[in-house]
Amino acid sequence: MEVLRAFVNSPIGPKTTHFWGPVFNWSLPIAAFLDTKKPPEVISGNMTAVMCGYSALFMRFAWVVQPRNLHLLVLRTLPP
Repeated sequence: MEVLRAFVNSPIGPKTTHFWGPVFNWSLPIAAFLDTKKPPEVISGNMTAVMCGYSALFMRFAWVVQPRNLHLLVLRTLPP
């Protein structure tokens, strides 16, 4: 119970945006995974480029911000 209490009150716990930002960012890889069921003709090259740029931007942010947000960094490095 003490470990859970320490996590909840930590600088990257659920009381901060360092936790909720990565949680909500999981919607992008989930959407990309669901798109794997679509035929290749409907995959948008523009959207793929935007997702790669978005991921690079947030990987940089996750590394530079203090405290370092490793949850967001790992999320952004996962392939879509």
